[in-house]
Amino acid sequence: MKTTKDFASFKTRPARSQYVLEQFGSILKNKILDVGCYEAPLRELLPDEQYYGIDIVGNPDQVINLEQCEKLPFEDASFNCVMCIEVLEHLNNLHAMYQELFRLSSQDVIVSLPNCWCGARGKLEKGRGDILHYGLPHEKPVDRHKWFINVTQVIDFFESVHPKEFEMVDLRVVEKPRNALLTSLRHLRYSPAAYDNRYAHTVFAVFKRK
Repeated sequence: MKTTKDFASFKTRPARSQYVLEQFGSILKNKILDVGCYEAPLRELLPDEQYYGIDIVGNPDQVINLEQCEKLPFEDASFNCVMCIEVLEHLNNLHAMYQELFRLSSQDVIVSLPNCWCGARGKLEKGRGDILHYGLPHEKPVDRHKWFINVTQVIDFFESVHPKEFEMVDLRVVEKPRNALLTSLRHLRYSPAAYDNRYAHTVFAVFKRK
């Protein structure tokens, strides 16, 4: 399907949750599973829905180590909507957990992955700085990214890897709002794919059961 472009900046996790609510609120209804919810800001933003969040840290309704399980402890199609926002890139078992999102949904799946190239690009070009979620800290980190992915790879994954019972109904690339002249010059310099790999920060996809 055609990829759309959106402009937004998520400086905090609650801000990202607010964006999700504004963009996808029409399907965040009834029973909702938030996989990797952390502090679960959507719980307060969806007071009339049956929200249930799982994670290993933060404020989940149920503590689950996503990286140490191949199957989540819920029956098939237990939730109307399953969402997983900026989580899969932290998991070695990304592929297994991705399939679990579809198994547990009776209607809709909302999932996003970051463009890791965007945050690292400038630091690599300058030869200095720390790349968030990577590097070599003195102590073993509690959490880190396991995948270094770009927009092209994420789009290909979302388009190619999902159960046949579902169809993709929304695919959008999100970048920060920028100066219009600078953006135009960059579009002249780079191909559309190269531009997104350099400057977009997140890819969202929505799937609906057929």
